[in-house]
Amino acid sequence: LEKITAAWGIKISKDKIKRILKSLEMSWRRVRKVVGGQPDPIEYKAKKEALEELKRQDEQGEIDLRYLDESGFCLVPNVPYAWQDKGETIELESSSNRKRLNTLGIMNRNNDLRVYTFECQINSDLVVACIDDFCKSREELEIEIKAVIVMDQASIHTSDQIVYEKQEEWRERGVELFWLPTYSPELNLIEILWRFIKYEWIEISDYKSWSSLVEYVERVLREFGDEY
Repeated sequence: LEKITAAWGIKISKDKIKRILKSLEMSWRRVRKVVGGQPDPIEYKAKKEALEELKRQDEQGEIDLRYLDESGFCLVPNVPYAWQDKGETIELESSSNRKRLNTLGIMNRNNDLRVYTFECQINSDLVVACIDDFCKSREELEIEIKAVIVMDQASIHTSDQIVYEKQEEWRERGVELFWLPTYSPELNLIEILWRFIKYEWIEISDYKSWSSLVEYVERVLREFGDEY
């Protein structure tokens, strides 16, 4: 309304604006959060091409391609909209619970997921511990083909030298890291899983309490690839 008045010096109702916007095939929906920056175009192109080659090798059974990422879940709803009966409003109680269930997942393109959950903040030491455990699980299963873990350059992956220092050891154990360019979450397949858990599969009732939220997240992670 302010922009229209400033630009043309006229006043118009909100309903009129809505009708005009709908006639232009615009719709009222959630604004999506994106990363605050752009990747270097040359690096992005090179990394994307390299990732496509890794996918080809994975399809041929030459490597085990994995995607690693972290996410967090709390009682602040990620679903602000819902279908509701006219005259009735679905209410979600405001919670003072500041707990957060943090997860680190290592997933392949066939929905095989190895996941670790924490109620503490995930740091570089925990990232290393999870990758160490992933290496150990491969050794116990006597998997011989090389695993390549795709991961972004988040601060917990890069700010502490411990992750870089472990790379040679992991390589000797048959696990290599593939670093994505900055600001490129769309190249990390596991980002889709986190999005579905937060926006697609969750029910309003899962926000009723901390225990119900934890139960929901753990159920999805446990049944991912089957029920989900």
